Amino acid sequence: MTDKSMEFPNLTHTWAKTDRYLERKLIPRDPVLEHALDANDAAGLPHYDVTAAQGKLLQLLIRMSGAKRVLEIGTLGGVSTIWMARGLPEDGRLITLELEPLHARIARENLDRAGIGRELVDIRTGDAARQLALLEREKQEPFDFIFIDADKPNNPVYLKWALRLSKPGTVIVGDNVVREGAVIEESSADPRVRGVRRFFDLLAEEPRIDATAIQTVGVKGYDGFMLGIVRE
Repeated sequence: MTDKSMEFPNLTHTWAKTDRYLERKLIPRDPVLEHALDANDAAGLPHYDVTAAQGKLLQLLIRMSGAKRVLEIGTLGGVSTIWMARGLPEDGRLITLELEPLHARIARENLDRAGIGRELVDIRTGDAARQLALLEREKQEPFDFIFIDADKPNNPVYLKWALRLSKPGTVIVGDNVVREGAVIEESSADPRVRGVRRFFDLLAEEPRIDATAIQTVGVKGYDGFMLGIVRE
């Protein structure tokens, strides 16, 4: 099993212990997801996976919104993909984009092990911006739910594409947008912080989306997410 104290160095904090308490109370242990995390770790993937509480939130948001078509930008090892796919109806469809072939292969293995086949989840490998342009050229139907969780410098690009591939009522969620508070640092040279700041600038200027952002704490530390809905 993965050593979670190594994966998440904040486990001694009260808010991390609270995260674990809430998961024990509300989210039953899942051997399939635990195996996926172990497989990701064994393959040397970075420890960026959503927590159980975060994954369950994504799943509930999909169910609450009645989403049938989901787009995920940033697959990694497929943990968030599994959570979201499990929230879809039988006629649902999820397309997930991943830059790294190794990550995509591990994700496919994890999805197969979870009993989630290619008819439900389509993993597309390669540069996300190019893949998003391809989705448009394919004249894909608008997505009902879009999860942005890839390289942060390109968050502004992903937001623009998310709006192009959406429709009124589409829910758009962006992860890791607080960066331990670094998002407020105007002079930051960190390209991830700069990407997230531009992301918020676009949200502030964009009349097509109504959005908010929430700061979070937990086993992964101090961060936050953006939650928006495309206006009529």
